Amino acid sequence: MERSLHILLIDDDPEVGTTTQWALEEVGFIISVVMSGEEGLHLQRAEPADVVVTDIYMPEKDGIETIAEFREEFPRVPIVAISGGGPAGQAGHADPLFVARELGVHEVLRKPFDPQKLVEVIREAARAAAGRGDGEAH
Repeated sequence: MERSLHILLIDDDPEVGTTTQWALEEVGFIISVVMSGEEGLHLQRAEPADVVVTDIYMPEKDGIETIAEFREEFPRVPIVAISGGGPAGQAGHADPLFVARELGVHEVLRKPFDPQKLVEVIREAARAAAGRGDGEAH
């Protein structure tokens, strides 16, 4: 029997956090939900997650800054970036999900996404990390 994956979900929208948490718990994942990148980094230091899922558009520290800091401090943890809006496609603005991919996230998903697709992406990310020998013992 496989060990339950611990997922860190960072999203400032309580509704997204709650519905995503339910969907992930439904398949047996252990979920920690925080509402800011700073909280996510703090929790990762205390209780390392197997996979991080982060929103892009958040106040104070956005997802791109959060991803960059995770890459610096936790270079091996797989990250999935999610986003439901922002300046993508506007003249002079880079698509933040493209930027996230450039920072080395495992996958990017646009909201609204199918919760089953997120489950698949998380499992793929965890398998890829384990295949590289990047899984951390908990």
